[in-house]
Amino acid sequence: MSLRAVIDSVEGREKRLTVFDPPNDDAVAELREYFDSQAVRIAEGTTDSSLSGYVVLSDEHDDEVLAAVDLRHLQGEVAVGPGEQSAFAPILEHLDGTTFTSYDISQMMAATREMEDRAWRAGTGELHAGFQRVEAIRAQKGVYEDLATKEIDIHTYCAPSDDTPDIEGVSIHQEDTDEIRRSWFVAFDGGGDPADACLLLAEERGDPADRQFYGFWTYDSTTVATVINHLKQTYAVPA
Repeated sequence: MSLRAVIDSVEGREKRLTVFDPPNDDAVAELREYFDSQAVRIAEGTTDSSLSGYVVLSDEHDDEVLAAVDLRHLQGEVAVGPGEQSAFAPILEHLDGTTFTSYDISQMMAATREMEDRAWRAGTGELHAGFQRVEAIRAQKGVYEDLATKEIDIHTYCAPSDDTPDIEGVSIHQEDTDEIRRSWFVAFDGGGDPADACLLLAEERGDPADRQFYGFWTYDSTTVATVINHLKQTYAVPA
């Protein structure tokens, strides 16, 4: 299964965020802006049940309620500042395995750090990272030198180059394929604990000058294993 096929398999898992009896139009508008980059459909509804005044996340296919947040807990702006926990934390936890659209470089880097940090804390296992270009590997050399001090089997991927850096403890695989040139990914197998497995997988789409990415992140160990197995089988990564 190619990396694009993995993204396509996730694409149809859209979720719905329903605002029941919103206090004003601004609340709905803020929610649309906040979740703009996620494949989440924002809807309005009315109810006589205890869900009145709540934002409810549900699955589009079976209407299963995944999480709910009381609008009164927002206390003003939907977005929060650095270091503050969003009132939507219970909802965000259920958005893994949901595609995102139009992530820029800064958003991709933030998600990448989350995956790399899991590998660092585990201190063991396999980490596979696709950088597209060798320049990106060079820019992150310090990060991966630090990761290599752990008992982690690290493999990085990029398009071929005559100027590949030498990073002790890190295998750099130069592959002349479209999916390596266009895909940004970080896959960690969990280091023996499936609960720590994680994956960020995205494809660069549109105008190359815009550097916009479409993909998803997940903590599902089966999906993580699928991607790692594909990388091993396709690019002959040693066990």
